[in-house]
Amino acid sequence: MNATTTSQTTPPTIKPLMVGGRILPMTRWGDPVMHASTRQVTEFNEGLHMLVRDMFATMRASEGVGLAATQVGVDLALFIFSCPDEDAHIRHGAVCNPVLSLPEGKDRRLDVAAEGCLSLPGAFHPLARPDRAVCTGVDPFGEPVTVIGTGLLARCLQHETDHLKGIVFGDRLPNRARRDLYKQHQSVAHRYPNEWPPTTKDPQLPTPGQQATM
Repeated sequence: MNATTTSQTTPPTIKPLMVGGRILPMTRWGDPVMHASTRQVTEFNEGLHMLVRDMFATMRASEGVGLAATQVGVDLALFIFSCPDEDAHIRHGAVCNPVLSLPEGKDRRLDVAAEGCLSLPGAFHPLARPDRAVCTGVDPFGEPVTVIGTGLLARCLQHETDHLKGIVFGDRLPNRARRDLYKQHQSVAHRYPNEWPPTTKDPQLPTPGQQATM
């Protein structure tokens, strides 16, 4: 899926924060920050805006569709996304202090699809998640924001809010599936050194593949 061939939506306040960042090393599963709840964002200042810029640069360089602050080693309740919905419409955004709402009862429909994580690169496994999600919070300027997710964006919202609770998607898999996931990662780990993603490029548009990572 090539982002340049689909329509895109970027909130005006977010667009300036999508450029000018540094590419940071990806924090991996096993690091304590990946397995602990995050602190609420309380200061909406230039320091936060620079973090958002760095996160967008890092997500692009790693060809992901979503990224939580914990994945760059910061224990703040913040995530970003550049992710297609069920209509292949790419949505860009940043959410602080998110609250996730999922359908219940007869409105709850599960979508089973391969899921991957930028913090365990190269490994994918099918995981069932609700096919719709609503995330409320505030943007990096402290203004209220609501994101309604369908398709891959619904999965992304759930994956990233999990990160902010110290949950990685492997925690939602049975033991055998989790072991298989780690074996996948180990088989390709040589492609992802500690300094991954590479700092020599920062493409200005995300290009998520068929197996999107978050």
